[in-house]
Amino acid sequence: MFHKILIANRGEIACRVAATARRLGIQTVAVYSDADAKAKHVQVCDEAVHVGGNTPKESYLQWQRIIAAAQATGAEAIHPGYGFLSENEDFAKACSEAGLVFIGPPASAIQAMGLKAESKRLMEKAGVPLVPGYHGKDQDPVLLHSEADRIGYPVLIKASAGGGGKGMRIVERSEDFSAALQSCQREAINSFGDDNVLIEKYVQRPRHIEIQVFGDQQGDVVYLFERDCSVQRRHQKVLEEAPAPGMTAALRKQMGEAAVAAAKAVGYVGAGTVEFIVEQPGGYDKPEEMRFYFMEMNTRLQVEHPVTEAITGTDLVEWQLRVASGEPLPKTQAQLQLTGHAIEARINAENPDNDFLPATGHLRIYRKPQASAFEVSDVRVDDGVREGDSISPYYDSMIAKLIVRGNTRDEALQRLDEALAQLHIVGLANNVQFLRRTIKTPSFAQAKLDTALIPREAEQLFNQTPWPVGFSIAAAIAHTLNQEQVTAKDGDPFSHHDAWRAWGAAKRFFLFTKDDQKYIAQLSYLADGLHLRVDTQGKSAQQVFDGPFSYSATADALQLNLAEHASQVHVYRSGQTIDVFAAAGHDSLVSVDPLLQSDEHAESGRLTAPMPGKVVAFTVQAGDAVKKGQALAVMEAMKMEHTILAPKDGVVAELLFAPGDQVMDGAELLSLVAE
Repeated sequence: MFHKILIANRGEIACRVAATARRLGIQTVAVYSDADAKAKHVQVCDEAVHVGGNTPKESYLQWQRIIAAAQATGAEAIHPGYGFLSENEDFAKACSEAGLVFIGPPASAIQAMGLKAESKRLMEKAGVPLVPGYHGKDQDPVLLHSEADRIGYPVLIKASAGGGGKGMRIVERSEDFSAALQSCQREAINSFGDDNVLIEKYVQRPRHIEIQVFGDQQGDVVYLFERDCSVQRRHQKVLEEAPAPGMTAALRKQMGEAAVAAAKAVGYVGAGTVEFIVEQPGGYDKPEEMRFYFMEMNTRLQVEHPVTEAITGTDLVEWQLRVASGEPLPKTQAQLQLTGHAIEARINAENPDNDFLPATGHLRIYRKPQASAFEVSDVRVDDGVREGDSISPYYDSMIAKLIVRGNTRDEALQRLDEALAQLHIVGLANNVQFLRRTIKTPSFAQAKLDTALIPREAEQLFNQTPWPVGFSIAAAIAHTLNQEQVTAKDGDPFSHHDAWRAWGAAKRFFLFTKDDQKYIAQLSYLADGLHLRVDTQGKSAQQVFDGPFSYSATADALQLNLAEHASQVHVYRSGQTIDVFAAAGHDSLVSVDPLLQSDEHAESGRLTAPMPGKVVAFTVQAGDAVKKGQALAVMEAMKMEHTILAPKDGVVAELLFAPGDQVMDGAELLSLVAE
């Protein structure tokens, strides 16, 4: 076993590897960028080495610096984590040439499976079923367009060197192909340095099912069953579970053996995942009719590996370390058993209601459910952040992974919802409530799974509120009253806010805004208790709530009693923003100080960056007439492209940046004037 390893990654995977290494008595070395100087993974490792600037290209992709750091600290091996250099064959070769063990497959296996087109040709020779498509080397745009027409729409354009949903576009019509190809190639060259693509028939009602494989240096390979990763947005996974619902024993064995054959064909060593697209021609209730096609092999540990650990009782990082040090596989195929059901939810900094736009910001509140860290348990949280940390624009938007396990799928679902309800994040947009809604949809709850689940259930998933606004306002007022009592000074009657009057009933007024609507709340101190009335403000004012109101404080929460309905709530206030958490969900609103209130109107004709990032391209020039909804610019942030659309008809007056420029959140990109 190794004495010291260097972890060539960041975030939760670096913390995950460090935790297992520490348990095995292995010292760890972290590497970090300027942006990650105070990151959690730097703190949990025994040593840390600075490797460059903020962006991955300046730091975590600088493999010469990483190898030098390993040599300088006396590390014997390098664990690449996932992403960054984990599937870089040149890096794997360089490690070997430097006398370092690369904790992953041999460079030859990475090369064989690294390019999607090449791997598909390899699988075709091995007799593994493939989705109809074009995997050729000729990348002439005219040929690619004709091949797409031949295959038949819809088709999927995929970056040949891609992964993680990057460089992928669904094309529904022939006339949209050229623009989609160019966008896909831009994203591919930016993410992978390779703009080659392949084209495949877009399978209808598809499931994404992958097989975890593991090989050792003695030539043995096993499969640790399957994971269903069908629930996706932007072709990136949102929820993963193991085992796959509805999987028959025969199909499991068939797919597992095919995955092992694929791994053996390239002399695979270490952890890998063989991904299949599974067609359901007979519908969701006929698993015996499912057909599978090889999609790709990820020659690394996957983000979703904890669900496999949960159902097999294994530590796959420990397996990696043991196999890389020359030990045989800890278990044979016959010794591997599948027990229970596990689900993983990816907690991301993003706004689901705004096309999952990545978010940056400060984790002002980050309260996690009762869970273990990096262990097989009923509830587990894998993260690389702490309360007070910031989510930067330089890396992906994942905050944490929440993994639960139950004896059955229904038990795991209930446990996941409870754990998500206990997860409180304040300071930036996130997908926690979206995840809770997703697992409660009929499609997910009844295991009617395919990659179109999210758009199919859109009405239940987007722009939802967990309760009437009056509840949030009542919780905010209860928090204010409780804070006033907490800060009151004993023995000083003038510091108490109990509305005592010598004569008559006292009334207090509070102003709030939510979703551009203003509300006024009147709190009356009556002889028999408090009474709350909430109305909207404006020409057509409407009553929102009118009834008795009371609260009591516990150690870390408030018991809110509103019109004979009791709820436990957690309320967090930052400046004027108030966040309310309860069992049913999360809501936020703004408390308005009348002395500071002003009527500010956004300047018309301005188009601003919705997040920090890089301007990729402008699709218009100064003087061009544009229509509402027309694409004006393309931005890249957190490894994804985002198109900026015209909010109205007009004429482009001026472009204020050039392609390649880095811009801040809210920066004005161009201006429009009326025609």
